[in-house]
Amino acid sequence: MVSGAEHFSRKDESLTVIDKLRMLLDITKKISLSLDLDEVLELVMDTLDSLIHYDAAGIYLVEHDETGQNPYVFKSKKLRGYDISFDLIEPRLKMGEGFIGYVAQTGESIICPDVSKDSRYFPARDKTKSEMVAPIISNNEVIGVFDLECDELNAYDEDDLSVLQLLASQVAIIIEKVKLHEQLLEKKRLEAQIEIARQVQFELLPDDDPKLRGFDISAYIFPAEEVSGDYYDWVKIFDDQIGIIIADAAGKGIPAALLMAFLRASLRAGMQIGYAPHIALAKVSNLLWDSVEDNQFITAIYGILDETNKTFVFSNAGHNPPLLVKENGDFKLIEYGDMPLGIFRNMRYHQHFLRFDRGDLLVLYTDGIIEAVDQSGQEFGLERFIQKVIEGRNLSSKELIKFLEDSVRDFTGEEKPSDDMTLFIIKRSE
Repeated sequence: MVSGAEHFSRKDESLTVIDKLRMLLDITKKISLSLDLDEVLELVMDTLDSLIHYDAAGIYLVEHDETGQNPYVFKSKKLRGYDISFDLIEPRLKMGEGFIGYVAQTGESIICPDVSKDSRYFPARDKTKSEMVAPIISNNEVIGVFDLECDELNAYDEDDLSVLQLLASQVAIIIEKVKLHEQLLEKKRLEAQIEIARQVQFELLPDDDPKLRGFDISAYIFPAEEVSGDYYDWVKIFDDQIGIIIADAAGKGIPAALLMAFLRASLRAGMQIGYAPHIALAKVSNLLWDSVEDNQFITAIYGILDETNKTFVFSNAGHNPPLLVKENGDFKLIEYGDMPLGIFRNMRYHQHFLRFDRGDLLVLYTDGIIEAVDQSGQEFGLERFIQKVIEGRNLSSKELIKFLEDSVRDFTGEEKPSDDMTLFIIKRSE
């Protein structure tokens, strides 16, 4: 231990205020070049002892407690001079407790010439006689604490506190700079993930519209900024039959896109085997149940369109009810449906039969259309959607898709929808 006489002698021989300011300027330049917080704090601690003597020191950052038991905890980022382990120190640092907790809570600095006479002191070191603590403040919020402890009484004065506060302000700047950099990296990472998911999503889609004599068929996805789980597909089964799929996976991003890839592969395998729609969906549902996490499911319609008989045989796994519009404008929502895919094991699906008369129009769609909202938060809604389909029923299927897209865009006032919107339109033309 250093004696009091030796301590004061060392303080007399210490750097001048100008020297300290120059060192502060130098360290500020150095830390401003780094985006590595650990490296910056290490440099600060190395330099600190040349500016202000300490026997133990720590830099602590305020973080939310994930357990919810305490509003905040302190994360010990850099420690010097403590005999006990990091694991013993960190759990005992709580908001409002000890000098560190008090400064973090109030934003007020502390100079304590004799810790034994202050009830707020928390004894982390047996040798500590005096202590100085300054808050690290960013945007008027305490984000951390700078703590210096000395083995001598009355070791710190107002000049020392001024230097520590200046250093703390520079640490605050670099912490915010690092956070902003990390947020930028995270944003870029998410954008890259979204782009991957978008590529997955569109690579699953057919290259063109199906061709079936006597029918005018078209399908399209209007993509949102954020990837969703919308999907449609068609597969030629026989010369006069095609399988038609429209689906929407729960969630967004890569998980939803992967669910769609899973559905595509599973259903196409079922088509090749020749499963009827209700059998194919039951098998896919069991596969999903066995393969994905809870709360992941898919709504879907799978049906077979027959050119010869002018029929559509389909099953509905929790998807929006198909809309059938007659040539004279009469309409019907076909509200037959079962549970979404993957909700329960051994689900049974029913099969439904629809015969097309000349001029009949069947519209399959996802909820991104009817749930599109305008500037006031009002939804486009099913009723408005039906009215627009009836209004455009004499258009070709491709023209009707464009008409509905424009209608939703005019309603929302947005170029891009907030959620993917998918349409699959089947119209008997002769």
